[in-house]
Amino acid sequence: MSEQEEATPTRPESPMRREMKTLSKRRFRTAIAVTIAVLFFLGWRGYLLFIPLSKRHDPVKVEIPEGATPRSISEVLEQDGVIRSGVAFQIYTRWKGQGARFHAGKYVLYPDMRFKQIVNALNVGPNGAYDDRPRVTIPEGYTLVQIADILESKGVVSKEKFLKTAATSDGIRQLHASFPLPEDTLEGYLYPDTYFFRREEPPVKVIEEMLMNFSAKFYRPYLQEMEKRKANLHDIVTIASLIEKEAKAPQDRTRIAGVITNRLDKKQKLEIDATVLYALGKHKDRVLFADLKVKSPYNTYQIAGLPPGAIANPGLNSLIAALLPEENPYYYYVARPDGTHIFSRTLAEHESAKKQVRKERSGKI
Repeated sequence: MSEQEEATPTRPESPMRREMKTLSKRRFRTAIAVTIAVLFFLGWRGYLLFIPLSKRHDPVKVEIPEGATPRSISEVLEQDGVIRSGVAFQIYTRWKGQGARFHAGKYVLYPDMRFKQIVNALNVGPNGAYDDRPRVTIPEGYTLVQIADILESKGVVSKEKFLKTAATSDGIRQLHASFPLPEDTLEGYLYPDTYFFRREEPPVKVIEEMLMNFSAKFYRPYLQEMEKRKANLHDIVTIASLIEKEAKAPQDRTRIAGVITNRLDKKQKLEIDATVLYALGKHKDRVLFADLKVKSPYNTYQIAGLPPGAIANPGLNSLIAALLPEENPYYYYVARPDGTHIFSRTLAEHESAKKQVRKERSGKI
């Protein structure tokens, strides 16, 4: 630039122009924030349409008419309360290339089923006329053998085939579940409930339905709590089975869970009579001193810590008690004739409680 040339003076920006720029930036940021919020909301709403309708494992009778299209099937599933959204189910089936092999007929489906499970059921075909499906009730605290006896008596599956699948490593490897399965036996994981199975059902299908129910009722709802407490699922199931067999009065469950926790923390043997009966393989009204010497990894009078697995299939209340035990000072308990327990802090207190119970049983109190 020559000395004669002068620089063009820069005009200062007016206050109004600065205010307009600031306002534009604010509007832009607001628009971005609103867009993100709307997208998040729509995404969340969309996600809800694809997850199971409910955590309940209540059977729903569904009839798919002859000539039904994937669209009309989706509408039937929504109207009958199996899924949240027929549209979402249609989107899923198109994405997966499903629907062409869906079969007409009568089904029993469940609102806790995922889309994949519903698609598989419709591809397999009707699972029997639901009016003919036997009602099977599995009581809380039943063992695999007892469950097998019930299923066989109802004509669902033979005891031998059931136990070959549920109580062997080869059988368990055939199964699919949403949680880690033990290697040798499913004792403790078959959820006690009322089921409607087809007669002469494959054992894998029967067991997977019970495992799915375990997941829906306990595993999924309490997974965050287990992670928070760094609890091991297999230990929880094992402790829950001990509680199920020991607690006759509902109010005693969490207290017994606290006793078990206290003894484990102190590395004391659990000395639970129910484990001796499981080791013996038979029920007895009273455990004798000679019974306590039975050699078994399940005999908690002989082994330290927990047995290798559950001794029964516990219900929800016992599972919750095992996960959330009562914090208490007790290390002992003894059953009274009415089914409740006396809890003690020391061995001396426990011996005194046992004398009291003997008097109650003899009618002297």
